[in-house]
Amino acid sequence: MKRPEEREEVKQREITMLIQTPKRRKPYIYSNANGRILPPSTATSRAGAEEEEKWVWAQIKAEARRDAEAEPALASYMYSTILSHSSLERSLSFHLGNKLCSSTQLSTTLYDLFLNIFSTDSNLRSATVADLRAARFRDPACLSFSHCLLNYKGFLACQVSCSHSYEAFLYKKKAYRVAHKLWTQSRKPLALALQSRISDVFNVDIHPAATIGKGVLFDHATGVVVGETAVIGNNVSILHHVTLGNVRIGDGAKIGAGSLVMKGVPPRTTAVGNPARLVGGKEQPRMHEDVPGESMDHTSFISNGQIMLYDRILLLCYDILFLFW
Repeated sequence: MKRPEEREEVKQREITMLIQTPKRRKPYIYSNANGRILPPSTATSRAGAEEEEKWVWAQIKAEARRDAEAEPALASYMYSTILSHSSLERSLSFHLGNKLCSSTQLSTTLYDLFLNIFSTDSNLRSATVADLRAARFRDPACLSFSHCLLNYKGFLACQVSCSHSYEAFLYKKKAYRVAHKLWTQSRKPLALALQSRISDVFNVDIHPAATIGKGVLFDHATGVVVGETAVIGNNVSILHHVTLGNVRIGDGAKIGAGSLVMKGVPPRTTAVGNPARLVGGKEQPRMHEDVPGESMDHTSFISNGQIMLYDRILLLCYDILFLFW
C-alpha cells in the first residue's frame, strides 16, 4: 500500500510523461500502445484515426489537470470545459456552445446541435484532431493542445463554419463541418446565423459553403474572410487579415498576413500582398521542398541581397524622419 505522497509522486510522473511532446515539429502520429512515432499515413484508416483521437484527447486532459493544479483560478474552468467530459467532441461542443450562445440562442441548444454532428461523423472528428495538431506543432506560441482547444479562435471558427476536407470536395463525400452540413441540408438560415455569430464573436468570417481541408492553421485569424466558393487544401497556413475570393489554395501553401487572394495558389508555394503575389513570380513560383504551410518560416525566401536592400531603405527612412523632426 503506497503512502499518499508516493501516489502523488507517481501521478505527477505519469502526467509529465503523458504531456511530453517531441521537439521535431512534423505532422507525425503517436501510438498509445507503445509510444513510438508512426508515419502520417497510419491515420488514413479508421483505426488509426481513432487511436490518434484518443491520444490527443489524453494529452488535452493531462494538460488541463496540470494547468488546474498550477493555477487554482483556472481549476473550475478546466473542469467544466475539459475534465468533466468523456470525449473530445463533448468538450468541443460544450465550449463552442458557451462561446457562441446569446440571449436568444441558448448554449444547451447549440451544444445539442454541435454534439449531434460531431458524434455522428468520424471524418469530422479526424479533421478536428488534424487542426489541433497543426496549431500545436506549427505555431511556436501554442503552449499545448488544450491551449489551442480553449483559446485559438481560428481553430474554433473553423470547426463550426465549413466543409471538413479537401477530399470531400473532390469526391463529393457527405462529411461536413457544422455550418456547412446545415447548408447542404437546406438549413441555410441556421447556417448563416452561425456564420454571423462566429463573425461577431471571433472576428472571422467563413462562408458555410466554403471548403477547407484538414490540418489547416488560421494563425491569429483576426480579420480573415473566406468566400463562398473558396477551396483550401490540406496542411495550409493562413495568417491574419487575409481575404480569399473565388480561389483554390493548394495543399501545403502559405498565405501571408494582409493578403487579398483573387487567383489560385499552387501547392507548396507562398503568396503574400494586396493583391497577393506568388513568391518567385507567377511564371515560376518557388516550390518549397518542405511544405511552407507546415514550416511557418517567414524568411527563407529572402536572399541576403534583399535583406541588405531592406536595411538600406529602412536607414533612408530614418534619415528622412530625422530631417523633418
